[in-house]
Amino acid sequence: MRIRHFKNTCVETEEDEVYYKALLKSMDLLTLTLTKWFSSHKSRLCALATVAILTSCSTTQLNKPAKSSVKKTDVIQTLETALTAEQLVANASVQMSSNENDAAVTSLLTASELYLIEAKAHQALWLVKQLNALAEAPQQQYQLAVIEAKSLLALEKQQKAYQALNSANNIKEQSQLTHGLDYYQTLASVQSQRNLPIAALEANLHAFAKNSTASTDDIEMIWQQLCQLSPWQHQQLVKMSPPNIKGWSKLLTFANKFGDDDTRFKRYLSQWQREFKTHPAQHIVTNLNQQQPTLSNEFEHVAVIIPLSGKQERAGKVAQQGILAAYNINSGKTLHFIDSATLDMTTLSATLTELSIDYVIGPLLKENVTSYLAQTEITLPTLLLNLPEEVNLLPHQVALSMRPEDEAMQAATTLSRQHYQQPLILSHQDNASRRIAQTFSQQWQHITGQTPEMVFFNNDAKMQNQLQASLGVDLSQQRTKELNRHIKYSIKSELRNRRDIDMIYVVGLPLETKLLKPYIDVNISPFADLIPVYASSRSHSTKIDKSDNRDLSGLIFTEMPWQLKSKLQNKALVAQAKKLWPNRSDSLQTIFAMGFDSLALVDKISAMQNKTYVRHYGQTGILQLGSDNILKRSLIWGKYSRSKVQEIAMD
Repeated sequence: MRIRHFKNTCVETEEDEVYYKALLKSMDLLTLTLTKWFSSHKSRLCALATVAILTSCSTTQLNKPAKSSVKKTDVIQTLETALTAEQLVANASVQMSSNENDAAVTSLLTASELYLIEAKAHQALWLVKQLNALAEAPQQQYQLAVIEAKSLLALEKQQKAYQALNSANNIKEQSQLTHGLDYYQTLASVQSQRNLPIAALEANLHAFAKNSTASTDDIEMIWQQLCQLSPWQHQQLVKMSPPNIKGWSKLLTFANKFGDDDTRFKRYLSQWQREFKTHPAQHIVTNLNQQQPTLSNEFEHVAVIIPLSGKQERAGKVAQQGILAAYNINSGKTLHFIDSATLDMTTLSATLTELSIDYVIGPLLKENVTSYLAQTEITLPTLLLNLPEEVNLLPHQVALSMRPEDEAMQAATTLSRQHYQQPLILSHQDNASRRIAQTFSQQWQHITGQTPEMVFFNNDAKMQNQLQASLGVDLSQQRTKELNRHIKYSIKSELRNRRDIDMIYVVGLPLETKLLKPYIDVNISPFADLIPVYASSRSHSTKIDKSDNRDLSGLIFTEMPWQLKSKLQNKALVAQAKKLWPNRSDSLQTIFAMGFDSLALVDKISAMQNKTYVRHYGQTGILQLGSDNILKRSLIWGKYSRSKVQEIAMD
């Protein structure tokens, strides 16, 4: 391709050349206008600075902007003009000549808005940069920051756009201004493109409350965004207290819990309508009431593919026990257990046909999942009990995710909104712990822009030394020893830990955490605030003796309902399982709970596919079906106290 250089800008096509010629022509007009302005205000900016600014603007390499994401209707109501941006710039020149400086700034502000509407984001951004030196009123500075954010967003520079919005927010706080519709609409777009759905939806709810011309399409958009939230994301949104959230939250909760049961759901919708008579979601409730009844699938013959012999026999039989625990003899279902250890996968399709199977649960093991998905002739609806390796699931295939990385993302998102600034991650060296720790760190950085400090420890005599080093206690010890060497008398001292760490996240097995937590407690200076300690479910075990809870006192962790006494726990079944299998390990407890949930999901997945707001409140967590056909879990939070472990709400 022939490449031409046009005023220090790389031009690849004739279309680009036309674009840049128009851009520079527009900039020439702006340069002339602003030069006049700066010439009449030499006390503010020296001529040399003016020339430098204008020269750098005209020679900077530019990226061709993406199609503008700014809707004309979003800003036209504030412009109140039929002029083009260039005409407004020309008007500003006349106003400057008449010493109507405030009017000139207003005209140029409006021109920058119009450049955005005309999909000329580079010109808008350039003009904003020049006006930053001239705008004196806080309202003008605020408006410029918002326009800058919109320009950067149109140029696909999301992070810089977010920084510009932060500048606008700082101006608003310092000058006691009020955010406008433009700010919230831009913030919603930026946060959505940064893949932060909670923050995006909060901004949309503020924008909706500010928008006097909001339509039913806007209400539908908010509802669709709400339906995408997991229960823990929903909780985080409620704590942010955006406008009308009480009504939205209650409607979403009803939909999550009862959306697959038409009779109960309509009863709760009527209750909601009476309670929130003027809420904008009345439109949504009307639509929900008009939906066709959910058609229930009656699956009669269910095949369960799990290992019932060989090396993984124990895991397979525990899954089988969980499925049988959920089995209801009055359901009319017939369960067919197939041993994956002896199964010839190439003959499976014929076997399923012979047994008249209409639904498949499993396989359980990852390698068997890969082999099963390779049998493309099997088109039966299937609930896989493990995630496939880089295989896109077909519409009739659903996978249940038990990945600990999902738990780390929930923990990082929740804790990052607790106003912690400097977290420390303490992780064991094993591969599973490393993956969890790295996922937590990446999610924290994605949300806050800050990378947490991460320290890996070994379960040996070096653990305490590693912890002291990470908390800075070893440096305190060295300073005390150094001081004692230089004076006659021995000094009694208290060791001091680092003060920049305000939260610790531990990733390790129960025994490792049980050894680590007391080290943390004793190495915190009595002069310092207590550092809260959080952990993943790997740190919790129902096998820890109650007398040992003292070592873990204060530890807060994520867990699935089956392993923590809570509102969602099937307490009667837990008690029965403990009597039958008192020595069962925590990992096998997880497999049992997964088996229990899987049978209940057989009749519910079709509703979850057709109605994105339906959730399953199971023993492995609150399950949500994603667009990738993977069921992900929302976990609950527990806390160790001196005598017990109990569920808590994360405020």
